[in-house]
Parts: sequence; structure tokens; C-alpha cells
Amino acid sequence: MIVRDSRWIGLIAGIFMLLFIADGYAFFGGKFKTLKPENGKLMIPIKDIDDGQAHYFKAKSKNGIMVSFFTVKSPDGVIRAAIDACDVCYRSGKGYVQQGDVMVCTNCGRKFATGRINEVKGGCNPAPLNRVVDSGKLVVDMADINANAWYCEYKRD
Repeated sequence: MIVRDSRWIGLIAGIFMLLFIADGYAFFGGKFKTLKPENGKLMIPIKDIDDGQAHYFKAKSKNGIMVSFFTVKSPDGVIRAAIDACDVCYRSGKGYVQQGDVMVCTNCGRKFATGRINEVKGGCNPAPLNRVVDSGKLVVDMADINANAWYCEYKRD
């Protein structure tokens, strides 16, 4: 009887660990930080995103779609921003991950140099997101978020 009980405990613990590992982001808030607009603009402190790593954000568009995007400081020192989707693979809802100085489409595997983000539009390139730097903050206008919401209709964060 004790052996059978310990098997159940082991099975339950194993299932819990699998769920925890497989969906760990859900327990810790995910990779996307939700932003709320101030006066129609999203503002991200530069000091939080100038480390060369991709940083992921999302904001609710006027039609209720959560629009996800990323920022990354490229080797040339420019902080770039793009929707976490492209013209080709947006229906997959998968987005991009960073591998060194490139962003990789997690649907098709194509790689894009971070120095080309915001410079090339179309195809599988990350969809550029207009941004400006003002008073130590990266500023994205909600009009640009709203205009690009269609890319994220299929997103599964």
C-alpha cells in the first residue's frame, strides 16, 4: 500500500514539474512586460533597455488586441523597436527570439541582424515600429501600436 501511495505522489509531483517547466512564464508573468500609455504614448526608460538584449513589451490597442513588440540595442548603439511579428509568419503568433546579434523568427527560422531592425520592412523582417528617444525614454506613439495591431491578432503569449 505504501509503494502504491508513493507512486501516486511521484506521478503527481512529476506532472506538476512538467507543467511548471512547460508553462513557467505563466507563473512569473511571461516575457512580455505590459505597458500602459500616458497621453497616447508608451514610454520606456532607456536605462532599462540599453544592454544589447531584446526586451519584450505589449500594449492594448484601441480595438482590444494586445500588441507585442520588442526593443533591442544594436551593435551600432541604436535602440531599435519592432512588432514581434512579420508580414509572412504573423499568423503563427510565434514572434522572435534573440541569438547574439540577430533576431530569429521562431516560425521559419530566418535570422535578422539587430542592426537592420527598423530599416527593412516586408517579408519575414520584424515589422518596424516608429520610435523616438526623448528625455531618456524610448517613446512609441499609440497610433503606431493601433496601426500595427493586425500583426498580433493570432498572438499566443
